[in-house]
Amino acid sequence: MEKTSKSAKFYLALVFIVLYTPILYLIFYSFNSGGSMNGFESFTWEHYAAVFSDNRLIMILLNTVIVALLSALIATIIGVFGSIGIVFMRNKSLRKSILSLNNVLIVSPDVVIGASFLILFTAIGVKLGFASVLISHIAFSIPIVVLMVLPKLQEMNSTLIDAAADLGASRRDILTRVIIPFIKPGIFAGFFMALTYSLDDFAVTFFVTGNGFSTLSVEIYSMARTGITLTINALSGIIFIVTLLLVVGYYFVSRRGKNPVGMGVRK
Repeated sequence: MEKTSKSAKFYLALVFIVLYTPILYLIFYSFNSGGSMNGFESFTWEHYAAVFSDNRLIMILLNTVIVALLSALIATIIGVFGSIGIVFMRNKSLRKSILSLNNVLIVSPDVVIGASFLILFTAIGVKLGFASVLISHIAFSIPIVVLMVLPKLQEMNSTLIDAAADLGASRRDILTRVIIPFIKPGIFAGFFMALTYSLDDFAVTFFVTGNGFSTLSVEIYSMARTGITLTINALSGIIFIVTLLLVVGYYFVSRRGKNPVGMGVRK
């Protein structure tokens, strides 16, 4: 048992090394005055200063964050109500068909989804830009939210709903006071998964973005053809640090919530 535990710890450490070494390598060279990742010359903050002085890059970053937050929020709302509808659907064959369609969207290649949206937007006359990117991100995020929320709904005992109804609760009360609180972990998981997918997405966004609007992934791809500057390293380092601070902050807030003030007070 102890040997298994040591092997598991070694494997976990190896996974973390493989995951974080490229990120740390990228951040290390963001302080390089040489302007490339071929050799470290001396320490400098100029690449970080360049990030905050580049208004276009800041605007692209804001576009990426706004699209991710809006698409994740809207997809979460639609996905939650969709999941509830699927669970309480009486026709089992129809329920299985909808779940199959949901799973098909998850496993479909991003290139196929992106090309399909491009054809659709061109056919109905939707101008490529913010709206087309937002709609596309909402569409591919909804199945992810459904996949996160459904297990929590299936865990819920139906007697909770029956008991609430017997006590005189309306459908709205059952939804807001019984179902939503129970599936809250799944809702948060779906939201953050959708947010992550939207921030990372390149293939779909590449097809549906237009002139005058871009996201960070598309911009980095465009820069890669002419040579990526260390400004991108600096921007990546800033995003990584902010993400790390948010995760650590959430950890301490959640831990504090489990230890209410006054628990340690003794008389």
